[in-house]
Amino acid sequence: MFGIFLDVTQRKQAEEANELLAGEMSHRLKNLLTVATALTHMSSRSAASKEDMAQELTSRLIALGRAQDLVRPVPGRNREGTLLGDLISVLLAPYDEEGASVRIRVSVPKMKVGEASSTALALVMHELATNSAKYGALSLSSGTLDVSCNAHEDEVVVKWTERGGPPVVAPTKLEGFGSQLMHRSMAAQLGGTITFDWSEEGVVVILRMSKDRLAN
Repeated sequence: MFGIFLDVTQRKQAEEANELLAGEMSHRLKNLLTVATALTHMSSRSAASKEDMAQELTSRLIALGRAQDLVRPVPGRNREGTLLGDLISVLLAPYDEEGASVRIRVSVPKMKVGEASSTALALVMHELATNSAKYGALSLSSGTLDVSCNAHEDEVVVKWTERGGPPVVAPTKLEGFGSQLMHRSMAAQLGGTITFDWSEEGVVVILRMSKDRLAN
């Protein structure tokens, strides 16, 4: 009887573990489909052609993939997230040029970014980098980008500073889908705000976010 009881218990534990795993996979899949659907709608409504839509959507999904590669748990290790500096550096690496080691500088204190917040932060950083590559400092070989960060008790402030780009022209409206995406991501997922300073020397963007939200 003892042997039979042991077999049933082990089988029950295995079934419960499989149910938990299936539930987690279902949750992740639903989140992924929600994000992909939102990005598809946004890209289709803002792109001038199907080629532009495909390129915009692909680049945004790749940015999310890079972020998830850093934060997804590795078998046999604790689920600790990744470092903020590593996440930002990976997302900005495609915009750096060979031989221009100081073109993009990332200087942030050592702090963890959780799996949930990494998706929102990746989208925001990708939109900023895309805009800079099109119109800002990253559109010229002489342009530079500095990303710095200050951490307070309950708030993290990231400063995005562009220099050496073309003359800055402040937009009359910030109602594009990329802009909406950044504001919504900062408010909903990171509990913060994003502000722009369209100075003549180059745009400066301030990201304020909850320290607790960033770690989750």
